[in-house]
Parts: sequence; structure tokens; C-alpha cells
Amino acid sequence: MSTINDVAKHAGVSPTTAKRAVRTPHLLAEDTLKRVQRAIRDLNYEPDQVASTLRSGQSRTIGLIVGNIVEPFFAELTREIASEVQRRGYALLIADNEYRAELELEHLKNMNGYRIGGLIARSGYGDASLDYLQQMQSQGVAIVEIDYIKPSSPFSHVMLDNRQSVYDGVAYLKGLGHRRIAPIGTYHETIIPEERSLHFTQAMNELGLNVPDEFREVIRFTEAEAHRFTHTLMALPEPPTALFSFTGNMGMGAYRALRERGVRVPEEVSLLTFDNYTWTDIVDPPIDVIEQPIKEMGLAAVDILFDAIKQKDRQEVVRRRFPGRLIERCSSAPPR
Repeated sequence: MSTINDVAKHAGVSPTTAKRAVRTPHLLAEDTLKRVQRAIRDLNYEPDQVASTLRSGQSRTIGLIVGNIVEPFFAELTREIASEVQRRGYALLIADNEYRAELELEHLKNMNGYRIGGLIARSGYGDASLDYLQQMQSQGVAIVEIDYIKPSSPFSHVMLDNRQSVYDGVAYLKGLGHRRIAPIGTYHETIIPEERSLHFTQAMNELGLNVPDEFREVIRFTEAEAHRFTHTLMALPEPPTALFSFTGNMGMGAYRALRERGVRVPEEVSLLTFDNYTWTDIVDPPIDVIEQPIKEMGLAAVDILFDAIKQKDRQEVVRRRFPGRLIERCSSAPPR
């Protein structure tokens, strides 16, 4: 079996340079990296990950926990993070927590068994995993939260600017003349402690609007729950004139319910949703959305994580917020 020294000799570089080509390829000059990679292919060299882990105490593996891997937001986020992690010479271990801290805890214990060097996590709701996350951090595992943060989170994070994005959405609908705007989901500090639902009520109040009690219901942020709740809203004696969905999947559920009821968009009700998913631009009418900069958020999370891995002695907490972008199409119009 070929060794890293064999690769170095074959490529005409030092063993240190050959190791860098495997561990931190982005730091090498392009021609040097190509020579080493060619030598690796010629010799069929495969790094001994177990030996490396035993020497360093951590593997060259990054953990990634998302909310639901089948949701387009998380699928695209995973792709961007995986590509960048691989470019830096690391492998990626992926799991989804189904938004539950209890399930997240099980994944964390499994990942810790692989001695991951860092973790990017869309944390689940609840505190069941918080103590273990802090324990991992104290053991030297760099941690970055993304998309959602636990209350009083001590970790670095990358987030959408949810407050501004929600405010922009409510202001847009109000500008069209809407007063009866219903949120697809209501904030709850323990069940669904989502920033978007929290900021919705605040934005409504700031803009001189209120949310009727009959528009309020705490639901899980899923397509099925949004579908059911939209039927409930549109069956009211005085239904809303506009719906504001906080995720693309929930927007799909709301849209499907409107179609089933024969409610015309936007003639009878306007619809605005987060996430510029493919379906939003191919339905009739195309849906107004608030787009998240998924690629930029993923790359920022990786940058913050690897800075923390390199500087283990400096426990700097980095918090970055990215603006959403309101895309106006044809699903919102003045109320009748």
C-alpha cells in the first residue's frame, strides 16, 4: 500500500506539501496541487483516516444536521456545504433531526463517536440537545448553528434577517391595501419558537394592524399542517384577504388547499411565501416569494466553522445575518 511519502516522491514535492494536498488543498498553488493529485491517482493512494484520527483525536470529518433533508431549502444548503467542505479536504457526515432536539441528541452522540472536527447544525426545538452541544464544544468541536438558533444560544450562527424579511412582506401586503393578513402558523415559545412567526405579530403591530384571534393557531411548520390550517382559515365567516407562509413547503400546502376550495389567487386571496422554490414560478399564477441566499449562507457557515477549527484557543462567537429578497410576481393584488 502506498504511503504519503511515496506520493510526495512521485510528485516531486515534500511530504509536508503532499499532506497539505490531502488535508488543505485550497491552500496549495494550482500546479502543485495537480501534480500531487496525479501522483495520488497513479499510486492509488488512500489516506488512513483511522490512523489520522488516533494521532489528532479528531477525524477530518464535519457533521451536518438539518431539519428535513427532503425539503428543497435543506437539500440545496446541504449541497453547498458538502461541496465546500470537500474542497477543503474534509468529509461530511449528514443527518436530519426532524426539528426535534431529542432526535438531534441521538445524532450528536453518533457523530461524536466518529470524533468529528466540527459541526454545522440546524438545531431542533427544545433543550434536550443543548447540554450535549456545549459538552462537544468544550471537547474541542467547533459548532455553528444555521437557519435557527436556540434561545440564548452560545454558539456562532448564520441566519436570515427574519425580522426585516417578515417586515418587508407585511409592508408589501399592507401597501396593496390588505388589513386581514393571516400568518400560516403562530409563535409558541416552546412548541414552535420560530423567529418569523414571532416577528409577524410585531410587524403587524408596528404597521398599525392586528391579528384576529381566529387567525391564530400554533401548528407544526409542515406542508400537511399548512394545508389543513388554510382550509380552516378560508372557511371562516370573514376569511383573510392575504396569507403569509413562513416556509416554501408550507406555502405549497396553502396553495394546494386554495386550489381544492376553488379560491382564486390573487382575485379572492393573496399569497406570499418564504423560499423561492421551483414550484412557485411554474404554477398559475406564479407566487410572490421572499428568497433566501442559500449559497451565501452555506459558504458563510463553512468559513466560520473552519476559522474556529484553525483557532481552537480563541472562542470567538460570530453571528451573521443575511437579507431576504422580496420577488413580486402575480399572487398578490389589492383585496376586493
